[in-house]
Amino acid sequence: MRRTPNTPRFKRLALAVCLLAASAAPGLAQQPVDTFKLAIGAPGNWDTCVPEVGKRAGIFRKHGIEIESLFTNGGGETMQAIISGSIDIGIAAGTAAALGAYAKGAPVRIISAGTTGTGDLFWYVPANSPIKSFKDTAGKTVAYSTNGASTHTTLLALIDTFKVAAKPISTGASAVTLTQAMSGQIDVGWASPPFGIDQLQDGKIRLIARGSDAPSTAEQTVRVHIVNADVLAKRKAAVQRFMDAYREALDYLYNDPKGVEIYADYAKIDVSLAKRIRDEFMPKAAMNPDKVSGIDAITRDAITFKVLQAPLTEAQLTDAIQIPPRH
Repeated sequence: MRRTPNTPRFKRLALAVCLLAASAAPGLAQQPVDTFKLAIGAPGNWDTCVPEVGKRAGIFRKHGIEIESLFTNGGGETMQAIISGSIDIGIAAGTAAALGAYAKGAPVRIISAGTTGTGDLFWYVPANSPIKSFKDTAGKTVAYSTNGASTHTTLLALIDTFKVAAKPISTGASAVTLTQAMSGQIDVGWASPPFGIDQLQDGKIRLIARGSDAPSTAEQTVRVHIVNADVLAKRKAAVQRFMDAYREALDYLYNDPKGVEIYADYAKIDVSLAKRIRDEFMPKAAMNPDKVSGIDAITRDAITFKVLQAPLTEAQLTDAIQIPPRH
């Protein structure tokens, strides 16, 4: 008698095969898999690339994490996506804005420092512009990405430092801003590598200020990674594994030549330019995920720029900043 797949013996054999396969790879069978929806501002930038590099290198998968990415025009859009609950984790939101949103009761928590210092941000004009320095921007339109982004607070700090009555204007991501600046829609554009570097080298644009020209921002963690508070409360163990993978991916990016190659492919730039960005604009210390630095200075600027009404208490800061421990 010919046995069909419906016979008891066949079913027992199929079950035995499945059990054998599971026992041969116990780690794979037991490892939970969690999917996080990410909002990433400034796609292609070095400081926002860690999740994508880690994903392409298989690091997040190793930790049982799958990533679905949505790219935004800046930290302001990223923040709104987190507040709405449509996104789980936001990459590179403005620190002052995150604290300001928390103070207003928004479901936002900081789970990682992003970037400390603002040396990667710069402001520029077309080569034929009459503007020679940032001091010449009185009455001129000067770009930043979105409200609440680090480009916003850094621009306000530059305006305060140079004591000029410039006109801040939200222009979106740096690639879009470049088009607006070159077509004359705005007077001064903003960028962060890799965007704008080729134009600087070719003499098509001139740099008139760097974020680091505003001394108050030098030691501040200006960008952080945030999570929806409900996600953190209900999926804390998964968020821990996300940060374990993030830290490993960050080390891979700086310590393994393949990490730079993956970034270059992702950003669609030459490896030589990727190395220049790493070495000149984004040293590893600037991306230490474990500490939000310069809280006092961040708070002063946030109050000055009306992002915060008053300093957060120690208890509020402890609740607002919940960085999973490094294993």
